[in-house]
Amino acid sequence: MSTQKHSFQAEVAQVLHLVTHSLYSNPEIFLRELISNAADACDKLRFEALDNSGLYESDPELRVRVSFDEKARTLTIDDNGIGMSVQEAIDNLGTIAKSGTREFTSRLTGDQKADAQLIGQFGVGFYSAFIVADKVTVETRRAGLPVSEGVRWQSDGTGDFEVASIERAQRGTSITLQLREDAQDFLNGWKLKSIINKYSDHISLPVQMEKEEWKDGEQEGEPGGMVKTGEWETINQANALWARPKKDITDEQYIEFYKSLSHDFEAPLAWSHNKVEGSTEYTQLLYIPAKAPQDLWNRDKHAGIKLYVKRVFIMNEADALLPSYLRFVFGVIDSADLPLNVSRELLQESRDVRAIRDGNTRRVLGLLESLADEQRTDAQSQEGKIDIGSGEATPAPESTADVTDVEDKNAAGKETATAAGASAEFADEAGKYARFYAEFGAVLKEGLGEDFANRERIAKLLRYASTQSDTVSVSLADYKARMKEGQKAIYYLTADNLAAAKSSPQLELFRKKGIEVLLMTDRVDEWAMGFLSDFDGTPLQSIAKGAVDLGDLQDEAERKAAEEAAEAFKPVLERLKAALAAEAEDVRVTTRLVDSPACLVVKDGQISTQLARLLKQAGQAVPDTRPVLEVNPAHPLLKKLEAADGAAFADLAHILFDQALLAEGGLPADPAAYVKRVNALLA
Repeated sequence: MSTQKHSFQAEVAQVLHLVTHSLYSNPEIFLRELISNAADACDKLRFEALDNSGLYESDPELRVRVSFDEKARTLTIDDNGIGMSVQEAIDNLGTIAKSGTREFTSRLTGDQKADAQLIGQFGVGFYSAFIVADKVTVETRRAGLPVSEGVRWQSDGTGDFEVASIERAQRGTSITLQLREDAQDFLNGWKLKSIINKYSDHISLPVQMEKEEWKDGEQEGEPGGMVKTGEWETINQANALWARPKKDITDEQYIEFYKSLSHDFEAPLAWSHNKVEGSTEYTQLLYIPAKAPQDLWNRDKHAGIKLYVKRVFIMNEADALLPSYLRFVFGVIDSADLPLNVSRELLQESRDVRAIRDGNTRRVLGLLESLADEQRTDAQSQEGKIDIGSGEATPAPESTADVTDVEDKNAAGKETATAAGASAEFADEAGKYARFYAEFGAVLKEGLGEDFANRERIAKLLRYASTQSDTVSVSLADYKARMKEGQKAIYYLTADNLAAAKSSPQLELFRKKGIEVLLMTDRVDEWAMGFLSDFDGTPLQSIAKGAVDLGDLQDEAERKAAEEAAEAFKPVLERLKAALAAEAEDVRVTTRLVDSPACLVVKDGQISTQLARLLKQAGQAVPDTRPVLEVNPAHPLLKKLEAADGAAFADLAHILFDQALLAEGGLPADPAAYVKRVNALLA
């Protein structure tokens, strides 16, 4: 194949420019990214070679090598991993975050710090090479392909790249960076070794550099210098971080391992490192990111649980090891019991995997509970809670419960080591759990419908705004603790946003009585609450569904007055039912309005009008249901309606219904007709 020129995706040039100019404050991260990619390539080869040992091509010792040439001003990262074919090189090196490039560029702000964080969310690690290089050359050959099917990929990081066929005896990939003038300090062995030790010490295979020795000048007065010996030496520890004793791992090492694992440029919010022994033995190192990834709402895409069996890499995105509602978690699971040839299908069926999944789920929920508890009280005063900044913790009560659960599953299981931590850079922030919840709270709510066994624990972790708090900080336990005497339910309202919720007419009676109402504004809320009928024995009730019965909180005089008003207004109700037969399932006198003329509610068991709108917007089938119109006979508009007749009555009835629809975020079925009726009323 002759040299072929290809164009990057339309947005890639913009992203490359951003990578080059937004990450200049920490340019050394390029080496971390390229070494991490090289290690992944070796892991993939090791996995594929389980079924085809010939892929090793008589070279089974996997490694990554870093070398430099001061005269040529080049830096090379070489691996003997899986390599790439021509098409793989075009696909993998010609695109950035395949499914999310357009969204990536749409979210750029121009703020270099914010955009740099965004880079980490979209995984553009390879392109970090252009932070220090004005030209990048990749030579690669996929394991198992003939020597003649090597590939050279070359780009200067602008709009195009070139691909050519070459002969390459060595399998794997070699990336050569032509360093810019201002990046020549990376042509220094000591500096490169320090970067490798800082960022890649945890890599589980050797990262090697050529040995250097000091050599005096051959003649007197001639300066000495470092000279390469031609031998390779291993720079990193070359053993899996998660397999080390926790006492030997620093916070910085935990954080750098996370960054390598996730390709995130920001430190994680918290982590948990445990070893479980018993009939199912495994090590888990789980991280909670500080920022949500761009594809968080893709339920088929899990953030990144890597599965190892006896330290042999098996697969990325092992979604069977955590439920979907925890898909934001990154980490490593290393099992001592699963077979090396485990498949995704086997993962779904394995009893051992189910035990690991349950243990992982409990561990993440326990970590979140610790973060939530910290937000309430001083972490240092609570025995066993996370020691912020230290990276370690005394096993908390939750850890004990987790171990007990593992014992129940595994007969004689016990936890032999545990470490939990949270990044020191978040230690002074107000509420790490609040930060977590702002990023991942909506996804966590999916667990109410997916994880019956942990539903109660998940419910305790949920936070909402309320009529007493504009911040999303009210737990169900908080609400229950301040319920009024005689109150028999936890009341809530779902809406499109907080402003719409706070101005909802359904709140009027509750405000008058001083009863707190939870305000739920995530799209998932209406669906999720369908799986949570009560909390700690107290029922949850939507104030937009069914009839409102405040029980002891509504005095007898109010109840009697409402019944009398309904009886006196019966003739008008019948006329309204006839006029709105196509729009409303029923029309009745309200028990919940104080100042507004009308509102819409649905019957118990029906989906709300808000959820119906969301389903319709998503192109899903919506049950054919109509809302109930509740009217307030004491309102002047209803008194005017009572006096109207004929077409005027019908117009006022439709205005009343459409305004109630608008008040809860909906739109009239016929906006033009609504405007015409309002204009006639104003004329």
